[in-house]
Amino acid sequence: MSRKKGNIAEQKARDYLIDSGFSIITSNYYTKYGEIDIIALKNGVYHFIEVKSGDNFEPLLNVTSKKLDKIIKSISLYLSNNNLDVAYCIDVITIKKDKIEFFGNVSM
Repeated sequence: MSRKKGNIAEQKARDYLIDSGFSIITSNYYTKYGEIDIIALKNGVYHFIEVKSGDNFEPLLNVTSKKLDKIIKSISLYLSNNNLDVAYCIDVITIKKDKIEFFGNVSM
């Protein structure tokens, strides 16, 4: 996915999350392991959200175990760097054409 398409998809995802009662903490959090697309908070739980989009394939299939491992390492750094000991989960938002789907707690 091009960076421009990625930015558009991530903005749609942020709008969806805000409409769903989430507070956006940050976007595009970079670590040496990779990027966390969106970090949000809802009901006291931190949500680390991967955004995938595509029109000609199933975007969720691009969230591999290797990708999840990188996300988990990035989360550990984020929590450590911010001195946080909080409840959290990993979620995925897929955008296919204009259909947005939220998959909660994909790592458990």
